[in-house]
Amino acid sequence: MPTTQLPLKDIHLPETIGWWPPAIGWWLIAIFIPLIIVFLYWLYKRLTRKSAIKTAIKRLAIIKQYSSLENDKKLRELSILIRRVAISVSPRAEAASLTGHQWLAFLDKSLAGAPFSSACGQLLINANYRKNPPEEHEMNQLINLCEYWLNTQTKSANRILTS
Repeated sequence: MPTTQLPLKDIHLPETIGWWPPAIGWWLIAIFIPLIIVFLYWLYKRLTRKSAIKTAIKRLAIIKQYSSLENDKKLRELSILIRRVAISVSPRAEAASLTGHQWLAFLDKSLAGAPFSSACGQLLINANYRKNPPEEHEMNQLINLCEYWLNTQTKSANRILTS
């Protein structure tokens, strides 16, 4: 049998796979990672906002029940509580540095009228300058006003979180 050369071409390898365009899995990862980050941020904000208000309502009930606590100490505790909730619920730069009438105006923003600026809410800024501690009926009015403010914050937090 005669040996003849067949006209075969040499083996050539396919071209290397380029990095562009990426496979569909990489596109999905590029889309889902930012979505997951946004969702986790939203969930964190929701949980901290709701838990801050719930904790504040419980703390307010404790302040309300302590009849042995002096009114000036109740007022101090109440002021601290309201400030913490305001910082937790609204942007820190917006609420943390406010004092005096600006602080009361900030608290009035979420309520109808101006109960903090014009009524018993004045105790929050005038307490340190009074000779006598606030009377019992003034403290009860202030506690009720703070309780109303906290409930308003709860409603607005639920409205923001569900939308």
